[in-house]
Amino acid sequence: MNNEELLRLAIVEGAKTLGIEVTPEELTIDRSKDPAHGDYASNLAMKSAKLLHKAPVAIANELIKAIHSPIIEKIEVAGPGFINFFLKKESLGSIIKTIIEQGDNYGQLPPTGKKINVEYVSANPTGNLHLGHTRGAALGDTVCNILEKAGNEVTREYYVNNCGNQVAHLGHSLGERYRELFGIEPNFDKDDYIGNDIIEIAKQLKEEAGDRYLEDNEENRAFFVQYGIDKEFAKIKKDMEDFGVHFDKFSFESDIRKGTTIEDTIKYLSDKGYTYSMDGATFLKTTDFLDDKDRPIVKADGSYTYFMPDICYHYNKMERGFDLLIDMLGADHFGYLNRMRSALMMKGYDPNAIEFGIYQIVRVYQNGVEVKMSKRTGKAITHRDLVSEVGKDAVRYYFAARNGDSHLDFNMDLATSKSKDNPVYYSQYAHARCASLLQIGAEFPIDMTGASLKNEKESDILKQLADFPSMIESSANLRAPYKVANYIEKLAALIHEYYSSVKIIDRNDPKGTSARLGLIKASMITLKNALAILGVSAPDKM
Repeated sequence: MNNEELLRLAIVEGAKTLGIEVTPEELTIDRSKDPAHGDYASNLAMKSAKLLHKAPVAIANELIKAIHSPIIEKIEVAGPGFINFFLKKESLGSIIKTIIEQGDNYGQLPPTGKKINVEYVSANPTGNLHLGHTRGAALGDTVCNILEKAGNEVTREYYVNNCGNQVAHLGHSLGERYRELFGIEPNFDKDDYIGNDIIEIAKQLKEEAGDRYLEDNEENRAFFVQYGIDKEFAKIKKDMEDFGVHFDKFSFESDIRKGTTIEDTIKYLSDKGYTYSMDGATFLKTTDFLDDKDRPIVKADGSYTYFMPDICYHYNKMERGFDLLIDMLGADHFGYLNRMRSALMMKGYDPNAIEFGIYQIVRVYQNGVEVKMSKRTGKAITHRDLVSEVGKDAVRYYFAARNGDSHLDFNMDLATSKSKDNPVYYSQYAHARCASLLQIGAEFPIDMTGASLKNEKESDILKQLADFPSMIESSANLRAPYKVANYIEKLAALIHEYYSSVKIIDRNDPKGTSARLGLIKASMITLKNALAILGVSAPDKM
């Protein structure tokens, strides 16, 4: 248990003696910005004034007499009723031993017993990934990492839309390009795919099969669809693998359409009175719940709208025993939220059983000018182009470091610069600097007690290190990867400031050196763990 957790428990126990009931999770304590005001501060007295019908200062003075803990040096009342806590130096330093002993597991919270499914990317297998998919991948994967670090059981899922008009056009486009290689003039439909990737796939097919599929028949048309899907999806999986993103499960729309799953679901919804017919189509009464208009699930021609298989897919996820579903979606899906919540409610599920992470568009800039075309291909810049140009670490960091509901302007010049203005470089350099110090000071034993650390900058680092678990908890509760990035940047800045102002390795002060190297090792471990949450590497040399 870290100092913040111990302090919370002490405050909660002290508050009980005054009739103030508060849980450690509900209690607000903040790091003090000015060391003169202690290490932590609480506004509990002010929040309790209405309950106790007393002035906050009076409550605060009663609380400081009731709060006791071996980690507390002294407690003071400040201003209108703030309570400032000064921790014993040895208590602050005790976090070093915890971090070094736990290593990669530092920051890992106890199991919650909660099963969460996170679906993200889910790009149609009809072409290259675009930058919206890149942002969805960075945010989705980071949210999964945070939720796992917070003690949840997480399943990472990709839903493959391998049915419908889009894949039909993919198959037709591939067939036309394939026949073109044998001198047959292509005849494209208006929504066909005519990019270079289809040409390359057609060339692969010709090399593999020769003229075996030249005849235009139903069997060959079905083959082109499946071959195209397989090739495009293999590229997507490779791009995600190179981006450090993996999935535990791939679900396919074609599997949902097999058997009688959709028909049985429509019958269930109809028997419950949630459907009606209009102009030959079947509508779902989503306005009976949260939606602003009813949604069609079967078209007048008898085919299903895309919403109907999606309903079955979400029912399937809930039936797999998840406590919470999280769908990471682009901003163009905003209208999708309440219709899916409504569909889940028709099955008896709580509308809060599903959450949606909506992310906005990405714009890329270089030399102050928006970049829309790839220098390599001359076509619209794709996920693969950007990662190849800038590198996985920079793209993952920047794409996850900004809240998803804000537009992202990605500065390629900044992301590739080797300066403190680039938080990726600055943070990785802080880790490499720590590794270098430990190597240079290898002759000194590591002091894990922190007892000899007296410098104010050392206290600042210790408090930042101790905050890591609570930051994880907060980030998980808010689904907020940007909090991890903020934490990394602050810790990196503290490490660099410490390096610049303190002689860390001093052979005339072996005891102090051992203590400082203990702090450096704990800092390096924590920084690495935080970067790993964003999917960013922590190099030992730069």
